[in-house]
Amino acid sequence: MLSLAVELADYPLDTDAGTTSQLRSRTCGSTIVLGVSTDENRHIASLGLRVTACAVGQAAAAIFASAAIGRDEAGIAKARSEISSWLAGEGERPDWPRLDMLDPVLDHPGRHEAVLLPWKAAEAALSNPVHAR
Repeated sequence: MLSLAVELADYPLDTDAGTTSQLRSRTCGSTIVLGVSTDENRHIASLGLRVTACAVGQAAAAIFASAAIGRDEAGIAKARSEISSWLAGEGERPDWPRLDMLDPVLDHPGRHEAVLLPWKAAEAALSNPVHAR
């Protein structure tokens, strides 16, 4: 999981992104600032992150970022819902690339919100009507 944190350097936050969102985990204090720009179909065209989180939060952000390009708000929301159910033990692991690397988190409910933070931040950013660039 720690090796994933290094990947975050590939996604620097662009302050000129179409829109940004900032969220904080209530359970562990992890924070994420996510900036996105979208294409004409409102799919993510580019993204950047600033993550202040534990290894779990950083790993989740890297996993999110590596597969987010081309997805739209509905797809992000569906993935977040499925991941939430999986973390709660109510479903199978969703089909998001490399999510299996977070399997060890299943037994640590205090870290579940840190896992969900990037998906929630993307939903918040994409719900902003001014995000196309």
